[in-house]
Amino acid sequence: MSAPEGRKFTKTHEWVAIDGDVATFGLTDHAQGELGDITYLELLEVGDSVSAGEPFGVVESVKAASDVYSPIDGEVIEINGAAVDGPEVINASPYDDAWLVKVRIADPAQLEALMDTAAYDEYEANQ
Repeated sequence: MSAPEGRKFTKTHEWVAIDGDVATFGLTDHAQGELGDITYLELLEVGDSVSAGEPFGVVESVKAASDVYSPIDGEVIEINGAAVDGPEVINASPYDDAWLVKVRIADPAQLEALMDTAAYDEYEANQ
């Protein structure tokens, strides 16, 4: 599955969709494929701060447990309770239904360090 246009991506396979001063984070199709069947998801709480490069959650699968890393700094303003309650949605719909958190962006300039879709597709192809 090709990464959707109009999003930003990290080298640790998280995606970011921007809407004004709010960033929505999720895991890429590549990440969910590497993890296998996801069985558990734990996220920070609304009001918690996130820092670029630091974990904001944990996903567990039949293969492994992995941290999920924040692409940028900000404050969690919403979590996807449906994904926490049914983490298998990450495998089924990584770019749509399986968004993880929404964050109020602290420093928009940090977005410039993230990959666009073309750069991410090339990076993923070389993994």
